[in-house]
Amino acid sequence: MKGFIEDANYSICLLDDTATPRDAIDNYIMEHTLTGENAFFVADLGKIVKKHIEWQNTMGRIKPFYTVRCNSSPAVLEILSALGIGFSCANKNEMTLVYDLGISMDNVVYANPCKQASQIKHAAKIGVTMMTCDNETELKKIARNHPYAKLLLHIATEGISEDEEMNMMIGSTLKNCRHLLECAKELNVQVVGVKFHVSSSSKDPQAYMHALSDARCVYDMAEELGFRMNILDIGGGFSGGEFQLEERYHIISPLLDAYFPEEAGVRVIAEPGSYYVSSAFTLAVNIIAKKVVEYDHLSSGGKQTSNHPTFIYCMNDGVYGSFASKLSDNLHTAPTVHKKHKPDEPLFTSSLLGPSYDELDVIVDHCLLPELNIGDWIVFENMGSGTLNEQSVFTDFGKPSLYNFMSFNDWYEIQDAGITSETLMKSLCVPCFQFGEDHFSTTA
Repeated sequence: MKGFIEDANYSICLLDDTATPRDAIDNYIMEHTLTGENAFFVADLGKIVKKHIEWQNTMGRIKPFYTVRCNSSPAVLEILSALGIGFSCANKNEMTLVYDLGISMDNVVYANPCKQASQIKHAAKIGVTMMTCDNETELKKIARNHPYAKLLLHIATEGISEDEEMNMMIGSTLKNCRHLLECAKELNVQVVGVKFHVSSSSKDPQAYMHALSDARCVYDMAEELGFRMNILDIGGGFSGGEFQLEERYHIISPLLDAYFPEEAGVRVIAEPGSYYVSSAFTLAVNIIAKKVVEYDHLSSGGKQTSNHPTFIYCMNDGVYGSFASKLSDNLHTAPTVHKKHKPDEPLFTSSLLGPSYDELDVIVDHCLLPELNIGDWIVFENMGSGTLNEQSVFTDFGKPSLYNFMSFNDWYEIQDAGITSETLMKSLCVPCFQFGEDHFSTTA
């Protein structure tokens, strides 16, 4: 389609008020049906702006540092940069992406718990100073390779969820923190704050109480040793729902007032990822193979009554591509059949597999769908998190295209808020798309 290019040199198209995100998806499905039926993403970047406004209205003085590994597409990073958000990076590539945006490196934290020495040197070269540390070996490595590093001591969070074992694997125990602080003093490494992380799956309201209490203890120990502490990183764990955000803030806010009041001058940051991008992205995939399995159902008398088929469909994207996060987490979205079907059309037990057809590449094990045919499209919403950083190993299918758009209303809202940038302005597509009866038409 004229005016759209892949994300490597991204454009943002403005949708006319008569067009909806669903219209855009319909149009691209029509285009891809004619040109090759490849999987593709559609990103409504206006939703990211709305998420930021929601964050500002809900989270008070807690500044977001977006977790880049969640979704590193250039349009997302440019929008977030224009919004004045900080960035949490896990490796050299992510730091370089953020550096190229031209933002201050004071708004970047190198948060990988296991850093490669060459990547620490790269951080020093481009001016990233703030980084996390949770053990003596890592501390000595940082001291050797980055003379101006400013450390956030990453403390473990104990007994807060089924992820307890992983939580204890990353982070220093409170008992070991004094030793690390003494080592940092010996090595002449600055320690400027504390970090912890509470899992989004945690339902224990005491989790933040324990974590913030421990953080206060570390602050007190550090100040006794002469460190000037001024940063508190409360990590991620923000899943994306407005209710969950408000719920967490109602727990955190009084604890911050008690342990780290505003007048103390402590800068409080957090590392949301999926919160910002999950709902903005929709993935469309194509059915490339179909298998019918018939099961004989017997009546109570033991006589065969009828055959009820189960369908297995193979799609042109899977866990070795855009569904990579499915290997470590459940799919948080339900498939939607794109083609129109009658309300009374029968539904069949169906399974959706990726193109490798191996035992790991199962996207949806069982769901009820109308019977589909090869060439039909399935749409997955809420696919912005952990999806666009992986390239499919199946070169015949390749990496899905990504189309970015924003409504005129959302764009005007960004301008009114004064959060535009020169790069963002250049990224806007010259043509705008107005939805007609059957297709989009371009207008200058």
